[in-house]
Order: sequence, then structure tokens, then C-alpha cells
Amino acid sequence: MEYLAKETNFVAGLRSKSGYPSPMTAYCVYMAIKASALKAFGTDNLGGKKISIQGFGHIGLVLCDYLAKDNVHLFVSDIDNDKVKKVVELYKAKEVDVNSIYEQDVDIFAPCGLGAIINDETIPKLKCKVIAGSPNNVLKESHHGRILKEKGIVYAPDYVANAGGVINVAMENPTYNYEAAKSATEKIYNRILEIFEISDRENISTNEAADKLAMQE
Repeated sequence: MEYLAKETNFVAGLRSKSGYPSPMTAYCVYMAIKASALKAFGTDNLGGKKISIQGFGHIGLVLCDYLAKDNVHLFVSDIDNDKVKKVVELYKAKEVDVNSIYEQDVDIFAPCGLGAIINDETIPKLKCKVIAGSPNNVLKESHHGRILKEKGIVYAPDYVANAGGVINVAMENPTYNYEAAKSATEKIYNRILEIFEISDRENISTNEAADKLAMQE
């Protein structure tokens, strides 16, 4: 982005302003997890919850830090063994084989890698009550959101759960303020609860509810 900024003023996420957006994205996913936990378990207190995380790029690692402070039990998986070892050492997490991450007996599943991982093959394996993560297009197809609802799995729609990075860079101008950006990101908590309310009221999937709400804004 620094190189692009030399050619045009229409660039965001610069080190001299808001910086790399992934940490705020991770914070937003954390907010989404807490809101989803409130819906699924009646409390957003994550203490003692079993949470599996798939993928440890910039977002997954930061998310681990937030969750570890809540004294959760982490189950972690990544194709990069070095990243997994780092997380296991830092947070006393349990390493899980990449092919077994979906069938872990956990409360919450937080995908932080590739999209399209919730599909016809993986859904039957799921034992979690919540899915909230960072990739775009977590659902392979829109109808998979309906299947999750029928299975009683609370799904935080991807483009809401991962909105923190966009919120962060959108607040660069005229002057960036980290606390203001963080406060704006925290509003995702209530927005996701609003999506859950629409989903329940109209008996539609949460991804359909998110789309409907977005079209109204």
C-alpha cells in the first residue's frame, strides 16, 4: 500500500495512518464470537468455553490473544506446523490435525483461513454451537446458512464478523484515532444481535438476515 500511495491519494491502511487492518479485524471477530455466544449460550462470558481456530495468519494469531485472556480452551489447526507450534507454546492450546478440525467437540468454531469451508462435506461433521470467523465467503453456498440454522448452529455472517478492518481504514480521514476506530468496531456486537433477531423473527438464515439488513441501510 505504501508503494501505491506514491502514485495515488486513494489508498488506505498506510503505516503513517491506521496501519495494517488485520488486528482490528481480529478484534471484530472477537466481538462477533461474544455476540454469538450470548445467542447460543445465554452469556457472552467465554470463560471455560472450548474454541477451535482454523488458520493462523495475521488475524488468527491476534484472535488467539483475545480469547486466551478469557481463559478459553483452544484447539488449533493450520497447514503450517511452525505456526501451530507457536500457538501451542504461547497459549497452551491443543494441536488438531487439519482434517479433524471440523469434528472437534467444541462450543465455538472460528475459521480464520480459507473461505467456502462450510459445505456439504463439512457440515455433517460439526459439533459446535457457534461459527464466527474472518474469511470472506465462509459458506460455500448461501443455502448452507439455512442448513446451519436447522441444525441449531449460530452463524455470524462473514462480512459482518470481519468488518473491523474496513471500519479501521475508513476512519483514517481526516485524522485517525485508534480508540474511536475500536469503539466503532465494538458496535458490530449489537449489529450481529440485530441480525439474529431478524433471523428468528422471519425464520430465515443469519446470512439472509444480514443481506436483508444491508439492503435496508
